[in-house]
Amino acid sequence: MRRTAKSLIAIAVLAVAVVAIPIIGLFVRVPWTRMSELWSNDTASAALRITLQTSLVATALCVLLGVPLAWAMSNASDKVRTLARALVTVPVVLPPVVGGIALLSALGRKGVFGGFLSSLGISLPFTQTAVVLSQLFVAMPFLVLAVESQFRTMDRGVIDAARVMGFGPFRTFTHVVLPMTKGSVIAGAILAWARAVGEFGASITFAGSLKAKTQTLPMAVYELLERDWELAMGLSVVMVIFAIGVIFGLRSQLLNSGNA
Repeated sequence: MRRTAKSLIAIAVLAVAVVAIPIIGLFVRVPWTRMSELWSNDTASAALRITLQTSLVATALCVLLGVPLAWAMSNASDKVRTLARALVTVPVVLPPVVGGIALLSALGRKGVFGGFLSSLGISLPFTQTAVVLSQLFVAMPFLVLAVESQFRTMDRGVIDAARVMGFGPFRTFTHVVLPMTKGSVIAGAILAWARAVGEFGASITFAGSLKAKTQTLPMAVYELLERDWELAMGLSVVMVIFAIGVIFGLRSQLLNSGNA
């Protein structure tokens, strides 16, 4: 077993405590006897339905758009790849509310592109479509960055062999590249889905928090804080359990892809 300095172990324990103590506090304080009320609470049940609907659509769009983008980035020149990676990473480091303002500026009724959409009778803000777009905006980078890294490290000799056998670029991608990297694609999709489920700032700015229409689970937690602290804690615990489940799911997928 490798030896580690006691001072570094103490710092590591402190770092773990910074993350663990709030979560432990939540689980200790949550009123477990009232958890059953969550499923009969109109706010929570409607928010759960909307969250599942919008996050699954957003995740599907992440895969549909993000995987080809990741493949194109992995085959681009260094300059193009660096620029594309920088643009894709922006939503990750951008404050979510600022992302919502950016979406409004582009797709709002008076936005750069929203004005044209309005002339066609299409209005995106404060709709479930706006929720999906917000989730897509913040979640897709997680999938793209994870999958692009896997694409760049895969065995290129197999790709060259496929092309020698007469496979075109598209067939090579669908019949060779994707089967070889499906574990990473699935892991990236799970990560993107988790980010979509937890999205709050961009969604509440661009889609609003309209009950039974655009209000997702994070928005429901925020609303419940004002009138029922205990139920807000209960719903928060549900989301923490979901996050833990995603972590274990990702761990399983990454182990499987590593053993493939």
